Amino acid sequence: MSGDGDVPPAAAAVAGGAHLLGFSDEILLHILTHVPSTDLVLNVRRTCRKLAELCLDKSLTHTVLLQKDYEVSEDKVRQLVKEIGQEIQRLNLAGCYWLPGSTIEHVARCRSLVKVNLSGCPLTSLRLSKMLSALQHLRSLAIDVSPGFDASQLSGECKATLSRVRELKQTLFTPSYGVVPCCTSLEKLLLYFEILDRTREGAILSGQLMVGQSNVPHYQHLRVFYARLAPGYINQEVVRLYLAVLSDRTPENLHAFLISVPGSFAESGATKNLLDSMARNVALDALQLPKSWLNGSSLLQHMKFNNPFYFSFSRCALSGGHLIQRVIDGGKDLRSLASLNLSGCVHCLSPDSLLRKAEDDIDSSILETLVMACSNLRHLNLSAAHHHSAEGPGRHLCQLLARLRHLRSLSLPVCSIADSAPRADRAPAQPAMHAVPCGFGKKVRIGVQACPNPFSGQAGPQPSSVFWSLLKNVSFLERLELIGSNFSSAMPRNEPAIRNSLPPCSRAQNVGDSEVAAIGQLAFLRHLTLAQLPSILTGSGLVSIGLQCQQLQSLSLANLGMMGKVVYMSALSDMLKHCKRLKDLRLEQPYFSANAQFFQALSQCSALQRLCLVSRSGTLQPEAVLGFMARCLHVVVCHMFTGESLTTCKSLQQSLLRSFQAERPALNVVIFPLLHEGLTDVIRDVPMVHLDEITLFKSRVAEEPPNLWW
Repeated sequence: MSGDGDVPPAAAAVAGGAHLLGFSDEILLHILTHVPSTDLVLNVRRTCRKLAELCLDKSLTHTVLLQKDYEVSEDKVRQLVKEIGQEIQRLNLAGCYWLPGSTIEHVARCRSLVKVNLSGCPLTSLRLSKMLSALQHLRSLAIDVSPGFDASQLSGECKATLSRVRELKQTLFTPSYGVVPCCTSLEKLLLYFEILDRTREGAILSGQLMVGQSNVPHYQHLRVFYARLAPGYINQEVVRLYLAVLSDRTPENLHAFLISVPGSFAESGATKNLLDSMARNVALDALQLPKSWLNGSSLLQHMKFNNPFYFSFSRCALSGGHLIQRVIDGGKDLRSLASLNLSGCVHCLSPDSLLRKAEDDIDSSILETLVMACSNLRHLNLSAAHHHSAEGPGRHLCQLLARLRHLRSLSLPVCSIADSAPRADRAPAQPAMHAVPCGFGKKVRIGVQACPNPFSGQAGPQPSSVFWSLLKNVSFLERLELIGSNFSSAMPRNEPAIRNSLPPCSRAQNVGDSEVAAIGQLAFLRHLTLAQLPSILTGSGLVSIGLQCQQLQSLSLANLGMMGKVVYMSALSDMLKHCKRLKDLRLEQPYFSANAQFFQALSQCSALQRLCLVSRSGTLQPEAVLGFMARCLHVVVCHMFTGESLTTCKSLQQSLLRSFQAERPALNVVIFPLLHEGLTDVIRDVPMVHLDEITLFKSRVAEEPPNLWW
């Protein structure tokens, strides 16, 4: 080995003289793409001359991704910009809420920027103006519009830059047009409405505040319009002001129109004119509309589609007949469709029938037509409905979905994977008569089984199970959700915690540990959600997942087994020992005891970054929490909503912040009683990236079109 600095000393010690630098530059560059940009430029580059050259290769410096890099500090950002700022063309700082505005301002030195994502970053109107004035090549921008934003403070140079922007993602926390009126060349507009109905002081907000703020937005070149609304009347009021312009003149090149609204959103005269104009003048390849705009209308019959890749009819009263006739057009080729969201469409797999009950069997021929027509589906959401299969060979939902070999994400109701006939290895459900005490736990809710036989229901793959066969055929799944048809999280958005929940579907009683164990077949699984599985007896299937799903990065478990007792604690502890890549864990379970045993097991998840625990009447041990945080150095989110007193919660939260905030600038700690009346005020301070991704429960399969933004 030469001593001229070309090779690091550590490389010489590798057995046989072989070391990493023996690979070709092409292979090394590919390896280096997996190294965080800050480490690449500030650390790896300094090891030897060869890596110094490779780390500054344009393929690595043109795109810098810092989102979810929770170890990024102010100094690191400044050094990074100083070293390679002139080379950066695409910069993603989304969700870096801990970086001050003075640090974000350094983005202005990246003069070659074409695309920048600053969603979740603190930014005033003046700082935004100063930064954009220097970015003359910018074509794609993502920002937040917070209270205090004033478009009149934007300079002429800033507005000139905005006039050239073609893609804009804008998250609104206050009634405003933001920078939309300045973007006269927009082709893609993404709007996220996160406005609260009331200010902290209790004042009611109104969309009328926008009157006179700015000129009419420019939509003439628009190709993609997307709007996602958080609950609240104010968000609906503000989005109507954005839509009013579209209703006057529909852009000729519009090919994707998507509006995601929770609850009802009444159709107005303006929106009706917009939809009529769209039906006449454009051909869409992506569509999502509020349920009230579709229910009972013939809109879909008149819409024109051109090689569609995304449809969402979430919560719509869309029958199977309408789905086949108006969307699939009697079974025509829709191989272009990559993502389909039918969550909450309780009748979408059944023929038109006003007398049909939600729990009745599906019509397998409708699902078969759907599968045949959309054979290239990669993302499918059928959750929040009762899709029960009838008896008969080849007619089960799982057997039909097994033909979709390209699936990468799938969301199903728990009852839909049950074998049509009761399984012999399943403990029978007790009749809904009385709550029965079970061991040392609380009383069991009406309608779930009493104490199980500890020796029954042993987990293990069941080749005869239709669910086992489904997973064998879609073995490349990266995201799987099994969510009870009647499940609702105890933590809804902008509302008090839910104290009671609906009982699970009776057919879900046939889904237990063996079905959960079958998930272990998915070697590429990265994200798993299991919610409202009442027949989990020991949780032994979780251990199979931990052992075999080595790529698992996020895990969400809610209401498993009997509601009065946590029956899977031992199995969960065993599972966590094997989850070395787990970054996010969300647990929602009444009476959960976050004790030393739990946190000791969780401490073995060395990559863990975010933890959220939601437990009505649950308890926690402050010393165990502090010990866990001291051992798990990468944890930056600790959210716990339990039955502990406000005093206990505040004391623990202060202790955590005092002990770890300095060394973890991104640390976000919220410890609060779940049923406390002040919960909604506490939630509003959680950074949107965490609130949306882990604090609140929701189905994420086909939630948005694939590759919507970055």
